[in-house]
Amino acid sequence: MTLYYRPLVTADPAGDALPLAGGACLFRDVAVLERGQRARIIAAGDVPPPILARLTAPRAPVAGLAMDRPRIMGILNVTPDSFSDGGDHADLASATLRARAMQAEGAEIIDIGGESTRPGSVTVPNAAEIDRTAPVIAAIRGQSEVAISIDTRKADVAKAAIVAGASMVNDVAAFSYDPALAQVTADAGLPVCLMHAQGDPATMQNDPRYDDVLLDVYDFLAARIAQAEAAGIARDAIVIDPGIGFGKTQDHNLTLLRNLSLFHSLGCPILLGASRKRFIGTIGGGQDAKDRVAGSVAVALHGLSQGVQILRVHDTFATKQALALWSAINGTDSR
Repeated sequence: MTLYYRPLVTADPAGDALPLAGGACLFRDVAVLERGQRARIIAAGDVPPPILARLTAPRAPVAGLAMDRPRIMGILNVTPDSFSDGGDHADLASATLRARAMQAEGAEIIDIGGESTRPGSVTVPNAAEIDRTAPVIAAIRGQSEVAISIDTRKADVAKAAIVAGASMVNDVAAFSYDPALAQVTADAGLPVCLMHAQGDPATMQNDPRYDDVLLDVYDFLAARIAQAEAAGIARDAIVIDPGIGFGKTQDHNLTLLRNLSLFHSLGCPILLGASRKRFIGTIGGGQDAKDRVAGSVAVALHGLSQGVQILRVHDTFATKQALALWSAINGTDSR
């Protein structure tokens, strides 16, 4: 049976605590998971050396950004129908203005998407998605050297975005929708974020089921990392995202959030994208997505406590402010 290793994060630096992924979080014990069995706890020193190396090794920079401290990725949807901000930034002027504002508020990556992947959404033709995203990327790149991520499932859209100045690919389908995207990313030498989703956006929330959501998502991401490596993308250039809200119930989301540290054993930086998701409103109140800022920040801070390196958020200022306070309290560097 396959064994899985989840580091138990501690704030106590005393004794033999080890750094998690080269960051500020520490661990000295590890939960060993196995399908159908109860978890058992072992000392970090008893973890197989290759796994321990992945758990402790500093992550390589992503799009020019060191992963030794948390980074904020600001969401810029240039769509008419995204669940939270559809239509807010659908024209070039408002999109570039929002990009500048997010940078001023602390975003170090701008993630630009031209196709909504909210539950029930439909596929946008490639040409329309390119028309929405490429001009915005070019305009931002003309004004700034900020890292720009293209949020797309499609090779043709990514090609146009890369020509326009994108420095990262963010694929919610992890190369399963358009396998050609893997080679486009590899040929461009760009980093990629591979996200887990069950089903496509139109149907993904229709009664999602798993044998074990935590381990199923882990196995999926491990397989997609292997595919990316086979296409010529180095593991050092891969970011992973467990896909909160993509083909998952509230209980699935909470299970993944409670166990985020497991994904460090894949040896890649972790991106957490839970901003304004429906479960936040269900648990904390906020029928309108824009009323879920506080809940989104709470989830982001939990992610930081589990060693997440990239926070993908709508509310950049609120997140940056919370990150600064979290870092000050914990004696770490947020800059």
